[in-house]
Amino acid sequence: MTTSSYGGGTLPKGVRSRMIHGVNSLDVHILEAGYESPGRPLALLLHGFPDLAYGWRLLIPILADAGYHVVAPDQRGFGRTTGWVNGYDAPLEPFSVLNMTRDALALVLALGYRHTTMFVGHDLGSPIAAYCALARPDVFPSVVLMSAPFPGPPALPFNTADSEVPAVQPNSANQKLAAALAALDPPREYYQQYLSRRQANDDMWRPAQGLHAFLRAFFYVKSADWPGNKPHPLQARTAIELAQMPTYYVMNLGETMPQTVAPYQPSAAEVLASKWLTEPELSVYTEEYGRTGFQGALQAYRVYSDPDLNAELCLFSGKTIDVPSLFIGGKSDWGTYSAPGAVDLMRTKAATRMSDIELIDGAGHWIQQEQPVGLSTLLLDFIKQVGGADHASG
Repeated sequence: MTTSSYGGGTLPKGVRSRMIHGVNSLDVHILEAGYESPGRPLALLLHGFPDLAYGWRLLIPILADAGYHVVAPDQRGFGRTTGWVNGYDAPLEPFSVLNMTRDALALVLALGYRHTTMFVGHDLGSPIAAYCALARPDVFPSVVLMSAPFPGPPALPFNTADSEVPAVQPNSANQKLAAALAALDPPREYYQQYLSRRQANDDMWRPAQGLHAFLRAFFYVKSADWPGNKPHPLQARTAIELAQMPTYYVMNLGETMPQTVAPYQPSAAEVLASKWLTEPELSVYTEEYGRTGFQGALQAYRVYSDPDLNAELCLFSGKTIDVPSLFIGGKSDWGTYSAPGAVDLMRTKAATRMSDIELIDGAGHWIQQEQPVGLSTLLLDFIKQVGGADHASG
């Protein structure tokens, strides 16, 4: 399993795989390009679930050609990055949002940079990128959030000193929503709740249809290739509203994720037409997840549903992202709307210098794979606009 053979010949020319040792207790596997010339500005790309650094492979060379040193790590819990404990019963604290924020900070410093010039977080990488920009704007002087809008940090109760009413328990809203979804006909369940369960890893690691077929259906059904994706804003975080989303977001209660996506398995012709994720490319995902399973990747979902692990985020109560920011989604991605109201909160409250909200045509959830050229144009224009392209490492 040497990194020199990584990707089975599918990595674009100029992209290399290597390990960076001693990064916040991790040995971090990265894909990078543009490393040959010293002094290039740093572009750091954080992936989501169930992705890998490999998901950025089509974008990395484009940004390197534009003059960047481009680095995409396998995040804690994923791929070939080691130093985390794999298992449902492993401590969750290392997977907390702020510790994964420290991972990103430590990686920038380990690479010999004082700051990023381009910084992008996709899906689960989006909240990590958001907290990087909140906590260390000096190191992350601009931020691009993809697919997962950032509604702001949790708020501490305000002006309650003379109130007799006790503060609402933070998890009670989630419990009430779960009960309301389960009461629907047919009964439903939010995907994050399913992914937090003990059996979710085994369900996805050893599915009846095989790991490769499961991953193919999962990538397909969340892409613009699946005609069933017609996302639109939802009015409120209620069971009735959330149930409008496809079953890969709001699942049929009692079904596993592999069972959920199995009916949408693409045909041989549809697989052949998938230029953004060919069979040899999908095989890289199959090999990596076949080796590690999904538990490390799933720990983040358990962190988000644990009030104790999120209590530290209240340190940022009322704080906003004050560096230039941009949100990018896919026009066929429900991720933009899966947390009702989050886009508006991000635009009006959480990010004070958000330049725009861009939705890319012909992209579902996997924007950097489905539309890497369109994405690169938006990213490079944004950095030019904020004046970041003039900053080199230092």
